[in-house]
Amino acid sequence: MQFIKNFLAEEDGPTAVEYAVMVAAILMVCIVAIAAIGTQTNTMFEDATTEMQNHGM
Repeated sequence: MQFIKNFLAEEDGPTAVEYAVMVAAILMVCIVAIAAIGTQTNTMFEDATTEMQNHGM
């Protein structure tokens, strides 16, 4: 029990939690951005393939 009291009283515990929350938020933004770019890239290649097929290539 004393360990928990000391952990909460010190600055290290909350600081570590804050950093963990920031890292999680950054990761979520990165994942969303990568997913959006992947979808746009896939659409671009599908459009290019369709255009080539329509022009007999």
